[in-house]
Amino acid sequence: MKVLIISGTNHKGSTYSIGRIMAEKLTNTENIRELFLPRDFDEFCCGCTNCFVKGAETCPHAGKLKPITELIDDSDVLILTSPVYVYHCTGQMKAFLDHYGWRWMSHRPNEGMFKKQAVVVSTAAGAGVKSTMKDMADSCFYWGIPKTYKLVRPVAAVDWQSVKPKIKEKINAKAEAIAKKILKRQGKIKVQIKTKAFFKIMSLMQRNGWNKADMDYWKEKGWTGSKRPWK
Repeated sequence: MKVLIISGTNHKGSTYSIGRIMAEKLTNTENIRELFLPRDFDEFCCGCTNCFVKGAETCPHAGKLKPITELIDDSDVLILTSPVYVYHCTGQMKAFLDHYGWRWMSHRPNEGMFKKQAVVVSTAAGAGVKSTMKDMADSCFYWGIPKTYKLVRPVAAVDWQSVKPKIKEKINAKAEAIAKKILKRQGKIKVQIKTKAFFKIMSLMQRNGWNKADMDYWKEKGWTGSKRPWK
């Protein structure tokens, strides 16, 4: 199993530590890859809409994104992590997710995403973990990932070393439970009704869509008919 950790900061604090714990419960260290934001991608979306209308390869930052996209596509499980910044994910994580709007089901989803699983990890000294988690989980859903697990926790500390042992025990237990579910479903993940319903709506829209690039893509895949990426 190949696991990719996408960290919303360069800092290896509580959030990163939990993401790493999660990954190591799924596979050996040789199969864990890591991306740190902004170290490995530091661009903001400039709103040119090239990715939507002309193709992702025309994005001004396409050169930097290509190797990252290849890592995403080559992974079985994605782990997105972000500490809480003003009740939401970090600006770096948001800027990264913005660059993959073209891969949402409303545009040109990649069929491989419908066979992956994801975990979103968020921590805070206090409040805000749920809204931060949602920032990342939304993209996972709209990319087409059938199952996204949530590992979020207020840790009442500003660094991993200061987190109380009891809290660490609960985090470890939660990670263990998630890992068992992921390993059990690996290779036979079922697409949920919510995803199927949204995909169906997009299928109908793309028969006569407003964006030729999206419409051509869907028709080429056969998705405007009965064909589906998870079959």
